[in-house]
Amino acid sequence: MHTILTIIALIIVLGIVVFVHEAGHFMAARWAGVRVDAFSIGFGPAIIKWHDKHNTVWKLCCLPLGGYVSIYGQEDMFNRKKYTDLPADKKTGHYLSVPAWKQFIIIGAGVFMNFVLAWFIYSADFMFRPRTIQLPVIGQVVRDSSAFHAGIKPGDKIVKIDNAKIANWGELIIAKELADKHNANVIISRNNELIKTTLKPADRWGLIADGSKTIFRKKGLFSAMYSGLRETYYQSKTLLIVLKQIITGERSSKQLGSFITIAQVSGHALEMGFFVFMSIIALLSVNLGVINLLPLPVLDGGYLLILVIEAITRKKLGGKAMEITILIGWILIALLFAFTMWNDIARVFGLN
Repeated sequence: MHTILTIIALIIVLGIVVFVHEAGHFMAARWAGVRVDAFSIGFGPAIIKWHDKHNTVWKLCCLPLGGYVSIYGQEDMFNRKKYTDLPADKKTGHYLSVPAWKQFIIIGAGVFMNFVLAWFIYSADFMFRPRTIQLPVIGQVVRDSSAFHAGIKPGDKIVKIDNAKIANWGELIIAKELADKHNANVIISRNNELIKTTLKPADRWGLIADGSKTIFRKKGLFSAMYSGLRETYYQSKTLLIVLKQIITGERSSKQLGSFITIAQVSGHALEMGFFVFMSIIALLSVNLGVINLLPLPVLDGGYLLILVIEAITRKKLGGKAMEITILIGWILIALLFAFTMWNDIARVFGLN
């Protein structure tokens, strides 16, 4: 039963996140007047498919671990002669028939929709789920810790860390994570007086929350929307910092996981309830958005970078060198997929 629940959770999570991403590309292409040949959820043979009035093929395929939108002529962006040689009637609705700024919107719309989805979920969570909020008030300070030597005392309230306002203990933890490798500038409130101090990097700062300093509340619409936007930003920033630390060796690359990790986390979240499950969807949507913005040739970020370079240089990129670059990008993605799969297999079977 647990395995079935995990599979169901994975299908729902990936289905929603991928559908929203591809819907962004789809809607932007339709808006720009570019033809969309296919919209597929999943890969492999189609279980269900139908044509709409614009002759787009909609498919639900048997392997629901992703999806794609097939935009007419997008593959010709590095072989523009092929587009030039097309007869006039075949150029209608072609990706290269629209100006570069519209191409930019088509490519960027998928990532944009992922961030919008995360913002919507986080905002709804803040608005509809009553929660106990642990205020950033210190209950205890561990002796000889960074906080102890910084002069922080029980009863102090953390106001800011590195210019980021701290409204609850969760934001304090995120700020601590972001300041993992540098001294953190901290402002505390003590007896209505603001005091500046510095916390040095450490596995633990030595701060323990005052469990009695909590509030229980839901947020109003605009406050929830602001908090949702802020949460989306913090999750994006945290992921970028983690990726940077993995690349520089400050973190272990064993932390990277494949769809096996996504399945396990999603299944566990589904067991914990609706709000937790939706939060996982939001987090994965943020991750997909951030990853797709990386400047690798086969990701949206790579194509956006190419459009920017073309706009600056006023030269169209293409030819054999670009084909090789795209191939290298696919090889890197394949190697990353294999590496994350090995991480998960090693973790599951205790091979680490």
